[in-house]
Amino acid sequence: MSRLARVFTFGGTDGSASRLRRLLGMSLGLIYLFYPVSEVVDGTVSGAQAVWRMAALAAFLAVYLGVVLGPRDHDDHPRWMFPLLGVATAMGVIFPLLFRSGSWLTLPVFLVIVYAMGLPPRRALIGIAAMAALVVVQGEIIGADDGAPWVLVLQVVTLGVLFMSVRNTRVLIVQLRQAQGEAARLAATEERLRIARDLHDLLGHSLSLIVLKSELARRLGEQGSPRAAAEVADIESVARQALAQVREAVSGYRRRRLSEEIDGARSALAAAGVALAVRTRGTPLPEDLDGLFAWAVREATTNVVRHSGATRCEIDLSYGEEGAVLEITDNGGGGPYEPGNGLTGLGERVRAAGGELETEAGKRGFRLRAEVPPPSDRTAEMIADRLAE
Repeated sequence: MSRLARVFTFGGTDGSASRLRRLLGMSLGLIYLFYPVSEVVDGTVSGAQAVWRMAALAAFLAVYLGVVLGPRDHDDHPRWMFPLLGVATAMGVIFPLLFRSGSWLTLPVFLVIVYAMGLPPRRALIGIAAMAALVVVQGEIIGADDGAPWVLVLQVVTLGVLFMSVRNTRVLIVQLRQAQGEAARLAATEERLRIARDLHDLLGHSLSLIVLKSELARRLGEQGSPRAAAEVADIESVARQALAQVREAVSGYRRRRLSEEIDGARSALAAAGVALAVRTRGTPLPEDLDGLFAWAVREATTNVVRHSGATRCEIDLSYGEEGAVLEITDNGGGGPYEPGNGLTGLGERVRAAGGELETEAGKRGFRLRAEVPPPSDRTAEMIADRLAE
């Protein structure tokens, strides 16, 4: 936002609807036109003096409305706005002294409304104080009725504070809308990342299995084995399942089951010539952990098939009062590795559940360990994180 926009901002965007709202908001001060107009209506002032006063009042009102209804583009305020405000201020100072009438002491009320709505709080307060002092000084100079200037001072301060509150409320509403828009944008970004992560996990596993079975079917076909047809049928089944899972993932209704993933891992590993051993201890997993560990099994199995060159894989699962632990190991080559998108996404899921993910590649193979504390501990950690924020 430019410096000009920061200094003088009524809020809103340019347009007829915005101008109408601003005019209705500023129309409260127009009641003070009654005082200078009444001098002409009741005959207190007549002839050339009446013409001059009405012309001066019309000029002041035109400048006032020009300031109120001018463009309000936050990025590029017109440079003539401040000179116009200066002209209105000069009129509010000169006309009461020129016409020597207490009725014209109401002009600072118009200026206070403009200051309160258009200037930052500190400058608006300075403007309100200056107009209050101006009313008192001019009242003394022109000899206004006793008490009248002080009544106007009270109105100047009251209306100034009122319209400053209105402006602050409007600014807060604008900021709230911007915050809501930013929250919606971040939510959309997070959803896109979730879908991308889920699709990677789904397709990475399914396509790896399809490649393995396709290679096996090709070798069996070259040998003339009747098993080739069965492998091709399995490929078709896996492809159909992958398509259905992708549709469910995009729709946001997919729920992975650990038992299903273990069965799928057994099939995929068997096709790759890897023996699988599964050990479970404790009570059944709750739904959220079941889905989380299902993803862990899928990702670990995919890595074993793709990278390890292992001949044996073990899945060890336990769940009890101390929490849930899933450990997956293989006897592959091990060695240095760089976590890919799959392990990174799995780590995000585990941490979101309040747990920790450990991975280790050594001479004896690769180990993946996901540990999630019991629900009470996770709730306490989440509360502590919220308080820390």
